[in-house]
Amino acid sequence: MSLLELFLGFLRVGCFSFGGGYASVALIREVVLSHGWLTEEGLSYVIAVSESTPGPIMVNLATYIGSTQAGVPGALVATFAVVLPAFLIILALMAVLRRFVENPWVRAALTGLKACVAGLILATAADLLAANCFAEQRPDFLALGLTLALGALYFGFKPLFKKKLSPIALIAIAAVLGIVVYGV
Repeated sequence: MSLLELFLGFLRVGCFSFGGGYASVALIREVVLSHGWLTEEGLSYVIAVSESTPGPIMVNLATYIGSTQAGVPGALVATFAVVLPAFLIILALMAVLRRFVENPWVRAALTGLKACVAGLILATAADLLAANCFAEQRPDFLALGLTLALGALYFGFKPLFKKKLSPIALIAIAAVLGIVVYGV
């Protein structure tokens, strides 16, 4: 494992991760699994931890995976590589986009990108659901039940209480339910 491999792998993720962290999970999965940096199961655990810790999930994933592969230098290289493209793109876009935001072609392209991002997020959710609830070629009914219960809680909370359920509260509830259902 070289730092150059980490840099190039996460630079690729940073260059082609439109739509933010959750949309990038599919590309991170592809890069990580193709290099053999983690197993599918290990990646699922890292995604769960990265999602529940402060900061952008893509940066958290890059930092963790880089650190497991090459220690602190690996964490720094992977994190730098994953944020560098966005930093450069935002600088360039801010200079250009102000002039063209009302252009119908630009609006159409942005609308297409939003649809792409929604599709990537749904695909990532389906992959995570399959990895979590249908591991080892048989359904894990406890994980499936927890997933359905948490989904029902999330989507049912707003109609009942007239406000959205905090992601922090949902993460805490999920952790408690995991402890209760799977034991210590």
